[in-house]
Amino acid sequence: QVDLVESGGGLVQAGDSLRLSCAVSGRTFSSYAMGWFRQGPGKEREFVAGIIWATGSTHHADSVRGRFTISRDKAKNTVYLQLNSLKAEDTGVYYCAARGLALITATPGSYAYWGQGTQVTVSS
Repeated sequence: QVDLVESGGGLVQAGDSLRLSCAVSGRTFSSYAMGWFRQGPGKEREFVAGIIWATGSTHHADSVRGRFTISRDKAKNTVYLQLNSLKAEDTGVYYCAARGLALITATPGSYAYWGQGTQVTVSS
């Protein structure tokens, strides 16, 4: 079992920044990938960014590239998502996810472990 706990969400204004954290505990894999997803009101869950834990290699969705940055701190067993230049359309619940393969995928069903989510609300 892998436990993921997100934090850092909140209510901000357009143009502001936030940093989300995802603390990882429990079972660890020899190689795995982490992802951040989001789900806006009335929308499907969508991929935001992913990172391969061992190498730090990343991939960001086109909609957030240049504004959001995923990173990880091995010593703290934590994955981060830095959100800059926030827009109203970035509003939603942000989820951290993990899969036991060192391959980033944008498909939510490919991730076996999920956190409870943290709400990000951007007012325009």
